[in-house]
Amino acid sequence: MKRGAIIALMLGLALFIGLVIHEGIASVADALAAAGWGLLLVATYHLLPLLLDSSALAVLPPRRHRFGTVLRARWINESVNGLLPVAQMGGPLVMVRQLVQDGGRADQAGAVVTVATTQQMLSQAVFAAIGIVLLAAYAGDRTLMWVLLIGSALFAANATWFYYLQRRGLFARLARMLSKVASGREWLDLTGGAEALDVAVQSVYRHAGAVRASFALNLAGWLAGTGEVWLALYSLGHPVSLLDALFLESLGQAIRGIAFLIPGALGVQEGGYVLLGAMVGVPADTALALSLTKRARELLLGLPGLLSWQIHEGRRLHRAHIAGAER
Repeated sequence: MKRGAIIALMLGLALFIGLVIHEGIASVADALAAAGWGLLLVATYHLLPLLLDSSALAVLPPRRHRFGTVLRARWINESVNGLLPVAQMGGPLVMVRQLVQDGGRADQAGAVVTVATTQQMLSQAVFAAIGIVLLAAYAGDRTLMWVLLIGSALFAANATWFYYLQRRGLFARLARMLSKVASGREWLDLTGGAEALDVAVQSVYRHAGAVRASFALNLAGWLAGTGEVWLALYSLGHPVSLLDALFLESLGQAIRGIAFLIPGALGVQEGGYVLLGAMVGVPADTALALSLTKRARELLLGLPGLLSWQIHEGRRLHRAHIAGAER
């Protein structure tokens, strides 16, 4: 783990511990215990957003992979991004690798993941805008609204810039930028080089209908997450309306997206739910329990995803070793 990620993780952990201590460990634990089997219900429900996100990838050309393969790749992508300190870059790399191992061309796999990720970012910006509109109605103090508005605007600008570069064949320049701060070199190596990736990305964008469908399915995935918050709070003994759940989910995801440099947005997500929950009458200990419920869901689905990934990689290496030994 890089020094910056370690520092960010430590700051997030300190914020998380401070919030739990401030609200009372026993109080938060009691609120979380009230969920009981509801944790499994929340985890099961999350399969719906996962299916929609997978469909957003599967609709993009050349559509050569079975849906089961795409679903598994998307599941592992979410597991890596949610549980490992990779600043949202590791998941797409692993997803491309999974598609390539399924027989896909490296440039095509890289292009499909690039376009799908861009549409997911753009749809998240729209989802955050919905939350900010609701925040204008809920909030008496405009300070939080302006912070989220500025943060979401920067996120949307970044997504639009990413899209702009792709449409103009400038992926090579973007990759050079990424190589200084993240995993750009690995991305280029995995996807067959910048020029091949540029050509493949342009090929995907020529299918405008498929790209629009990907955007719509990603937005549907974000909206479906509203049900996860509703179910979680119902299980915690503090039911809210679907509109309140939409408010909490849209801005909760916006806060998490803004804090992407902190692994798992640890501490920031919890603080965000405490602030947002107060606006819809959710007590602070219940808001913390809501965040922990979502983290429990990440563990329930993410740990098997990481295990599946490692087993798959182990089997592939074992087969390669046997094939090498037979030559």
